[in-house]
Amino acid sequence: MRTVSRNLSRRGMLGLGAGAAAAATLSGCGALKSSDGDGHAGGSRQAQDGKSRPAKLIGDGSTSFTGKQPGRSAKPEPLEPGQAPPQFVIFSWDGAGEVGNGLFPRFLDLAKQHGAHMTFFLSGLYLLPESKKRLYEPPNNPRGASAIGYLTDEHIKATLTNVHRAWLEGHEIGTHFNGHFCGETHGSVKWWTPQQWKSEIEQAKSFVKEWKTNTGWHDLPALPFDYDKELAGGRTPCLLGQDNLLPTARELGWRYDASSPGGRQVWPVKRQGIWDYPLQQVPFPGRSFEVLSMDYNMLANQSVNSTKAPARNYPGWRKQSAAAYIAGFQRAYETNRAPFFIGNHFEQWNGGIYMDSVEEAFKHIAAQRDKGADVRLVSFKEFTDWIDVQKPEVLAKLRTLDVGHQPTGGWKTFLA
Repeated sequence: MRTVSRNLSRRGMLGLGAGAAAAATLSGCGALKSSDGDGHAGGSRQAQDGKSRPAKLIGDGSTSFTGKQPGRSAKPEPLEPGQAPPQFVIFSWDGAGEVGNGLFPRFLDLAKQHGAHMTFFLSGLYLLPESKKRLYEPPNNPRGASAIGYLTDEHIKATLTNVHRAWLEGHEIGTHFNGHFCGETHGSVKWWTPQQWKSEIEQAKSFVKEWKTNTGWHDLPALPFDYDKELAGGRTPCLLGQDNLLPTARELGWRYDASSPGGRQVWPVKRQGIWDYPLQQVPFPGRSFEVLSMDYNMLANQSVNSTKAPARNYPGWRKQSAAAYIAGFQRAYETNRAPFFIGNHFEQWNGGIYMDSVEEAFKHIAAQRDKGADVRLVSFKEFTDWIDVQKPEVLAKLRTLDVGHQPTGGWKTFLA
């Protein structure tokens, strides 16, 4: 019997990433001190051959070209006849700011320990000082307005440190846009036109590409990537506005969008020429309905949107949310092998139980891979590299497999 999915993304999914900046403790940003031979904050990176290669600065030196990204997956190959598809699992993070709670480096460390990659959807405003907020012109909202908090200077520096590290370790830097306007009001992203989305994206990119000009921190090293080339997709605030975003995404050459709410665990399709990677309905242990594969949706079902519920509930909720991720993974791996998409936020909601549960699920999935399961923990961009080289007839066949359905006759027969 098909279960009912309780999709709360449209009525309350904050996507704050690092929105509680004002309440967070300060954190030093550490090792962001280097310069190139000309005295510019260009920096360099260690290539795999051990040689230091200088960065080629772009624009004001906020970003740079440093060559091929280290650690990216090998060039993908099409499936052979009768070959089972790998089980792809993509962990992604909305906002991707570091506000002194240590969550960004915590999950970078976790990924590094297990040889995994993730996608970090960076909010452009997290690199813009509040003193310069009037540089932001959000569609249908007052200049400088934002539904999420601007970060302190120390937190901007900490975010730069972690974004810098993330890219050098093979992770993807996508976008979560800027002001995070949700709901049904006129200013919500739900109502933005394709042209307004274009303005929002151009501004998000400019805040990344011009953070030195906006902060005055010219002694800090450039981010080690060309953001125009790096940016291949994003996730909209509260999973709203995708229909009008897609024409602009296609025009800009984006390869995917991860903004669909309420998706199911089946093989993805393209919408308006863009791969559509939705959050997915997964089993919610102990409940008769399914839940979206994101921390806030689990919170909304467990504590009715409260981020500070009674602590006595935390152990059970932590166990339930970890089990939901694991159940979604197991169902896909044991049946149709649909890629599993997971979204989260660097937040300490309900005592941080959702950070603990996603880590538990991540370790469980990595352990299955280490035991020999064909599981790949990759970024959205890496998964897109793989799906783009598959034969259309093979993908069409994979899409015939419904949620929880195994291939008739096994993979050797099904994809023969």
